[in-house]
Amino acid sequence: MSATAPVIRNAVRLWLEKLEAGDLVCVAVSGGADSLALAYALSLEAPKLAIQLHAVTVDHQLQSGSAAQAATVVVQMTSLGIETTVAKVSVEITEGLEASARKARYAALDSVGDTLNAVAIFLGHTRDDQAESVLLGLARGSGTRSLSGMAPHQGKYIRPLLSITREQTEKLCDELSLDDWQDPHNKDAQFARVRVRTVAIPTLEKTIGPGISEALARSADLLRHDADALDAWAEREIRHLDLADLECEHLSQLPRAIRSRIIRMAIYAAGAPSGSISAEHVASVEALIMGWSGQGPSHLPGGVKVERFSGRLSLLRN
Repeated sequence: MSATAPVIRNAVRLWLEKLEAGDLVCVAVSGGADSLALAYALSLEAPKLAIQLHAVTVDHQLQSGSAAQAATVVVQMTSLGIETTVAKVSVEITEGLEASARKARYAALDSVGDTLNAVAIFLGHTRDDQAESVLLGLARGSGTRSLSGMAPHQGKYIRPLLSITREQTEKLCDELSLDDWQDPHNKDAQFARVRVRTVAIPTLEKTIGPGISEALARSADLLRHDADALDAWAEREIRHLDLADLECEHLSQLPRAIRSRIIRMAIYAAGAPSGSISAEHVASVEALIMGWSGQGPSHLPGGVKVERFSGRLSLLRN
């Protein structure tokens, strides 16, 4: 009997218990230790609650042998009694290989989930992944939302293993003789996340002391609560505002954390593409409010123009 399995199964069960009997859930499986451990736990816990389970493996077609790896995952899932869909995608490189592959992967997961009417899609991110995300956010000078890392529950996506370490998932696979796949990209130092994993965090552990990953993940959890509270405050504020015509005096009286959120919401409401607005974009609009000296408009992604007239901000899309 595996000594590691109970803690992973319990982490999964806590989320399954929030669902209803008869629900169907998907699990994303790459064949790595994290997703295999997750699929194993789900294969045991989902039937107890009369929850249907379906695996999805995404073939990004970026490496030779990717189809063979997808086929291996199908065999592994079959051994666990899980039906599997192989989703082949063509990755359009628009914002770096890693980000572009992630975008294609989530689109594929969404598509399969919608086709199957899945109520949730389980992902195998661990505490180590969370720590890496936080450290990358710090390096980019990100705000609280980015530094809060990955949410345990976001829309249909559920990440039940954020309290579980990569060492634990690897140990479980070893104990159960599950042959986990070692993705070559996870050792490729051209990717910042790989450098964080293989160089930055080990160096911090050596120079500062053990427990860095745990501490970073704990900080992410604390910051997520703060970010949620600030988001809720900003949401309450915009109920009384016309996001296309904002009064600068009112915005100037708000805390910066709230003002910046309202600015971001207003820009997106004006038509900026999702995910296109950076801190620099928000700062350029902030300057129209807090550093007004007669400067011209801010031109933002999606053709959004923000201009100040008579103490008010006008947001229009060209």
